[in-house]
Amino acid sequence: MRFFKLKESVNFMSMRIPAMLLSGLLIIGALVSLGVNQLNWGLDFTGGTLIEVGYEKPAQLDQIRTQLEAANFGDAIVQNFGSSEDVLIRLAPRDGVKAQEVGDQVLSTLRASGENVDMRRIEFVGPNVGEELTEQGGLAMLVALICILIYVAMRFEWRFALGSVIALAHDVILTLGLFSILQIEFDLTVLAAVLAVIGYSLNDTIVVSDRIRENFRKMRKGEPVEIINTSLTQTLNRTIITSLTTILVLMALFYKGGALIHGFATALLFGVVIGTYSSIYVASLVALLLGISREDLMPTVVEKEGADLDPLP
Repeated sequence: MRFFKLKESVNFMSMRIPAMLLSGLLIIGALVSLGVNQLNWGLDFTGGTLIEVGYEKPAQLDQIRTQLEAANFGDAIVQNFGSSEDVLIRLAPRDGVKAQEVGDQVLSTLRASGENVDMRRIEFVGPNVGEELTEQGGLAMLVALICILIYVAMRFEWRFALGSVIALAHDVILTLGLFSILQIEFDLTVLAAVLAVIGYSLNDTIVVSDRIRENFRKMRKGEPVEIINTSLTQTLNRTIITSLTTILVLMALFYKGGALIHGFATALLFGVVIGTYSSIYVASLVALLLGISREDLMPTVVEKEGADLDPLP
């Protein structure tokens, strides 16, 4: 059942110049932030000790940092976690010191000021484990991208394939840029979300590209811009329904799922929106700029051996 049906094609490609400028500026901003701010790597990748404590009233982060610095924890990263009463403290790895001992020292330091502080949880990841997780996470993303490159190269005409690859790079760079600008912690759950964004974006791009290829073969008249606009309009109903249902679930996770999956939900929410945008204004636009035409998409006619011989009397 259709959500709605448009009687006329939407002229998506009329906005291709502003879309190109917008994407270019966003990518430049994301790359600059990644180069300057870098990513706020989580405990999974850096190693160290993570301590979550709870206060009865809103915690004063500056005061907590001062207390920890006086107790020889000057490298501590202190931030709120979910609410103003919950505080997350991250410490770099300490040789020869157990995580529980570090947690007891931190808790004693915070309670020395007379505050009633509760220990919520404590986690420890060794530096070797963090380094291994970093390598494995990067390898997982690299393998996923290589598999996608092989698939799109076999699945599409090279102009569509190149557009799909550029759209994927566009989505990944902007998602990483968002986390770099906002300094949201990047851990294994966020890495999983980035891989899911890659899959979602590719799926949306495949649907759009298939419809464009089909219409190039069916529509005998019309310029490439008109055919692409018609194809995008025909897939708009499916795109809106898929995106809205996904966003509704992610909004519930974002607001009610708790701080532990906040980064995961943020990456997917942003990825769904930017993936839908890139399917229209990156993948399709790249194919158009590369001069896609009806002749490029027509199936190759294979002549059978002996087909040109005269029939027997």
